[in-house]
Amino acid sequence: MISNAYANAAPAGPDPMFQILMLVGFIAIFYFLLWRPQQKRAKEHRNLVENLAKGDEIATGGGLMGRITKVSEEVITLEIANGTEVLVQKPAVAVLLPKGTLKDLKA
Repeated sequence: MISNAYANAAPAGPDPMFQILMLVGFIAIFYFLLWRPQQKRAKEHRNLVENLAKGDEIATGGGLMGRITKVSEEVITLEIANGTEVLVQKPAVAVLLPKGTLKDLKA
């Protein structure tokens, strides 16, 4: 006689512990490659903006370069040429230039 044919047991899915470890791994990768460096840059920029002082030479995100003549809570006055001053929002400051940089560029 012909014997009965029985279906094999369905293969088990991936181990749930493996799935949890993969999720934790992805979160760790995102933290160390994206979130942490971005937080570090934001903290450095916040410190830069808080420590701006009269006489500092800066460059803005829009490309303006000049010397700070006045600092208020949210705005700085930037001298971009002799007798030419513009108001710039503090968060627009991109980089603090070394002293004497503007002299070197004008010459």
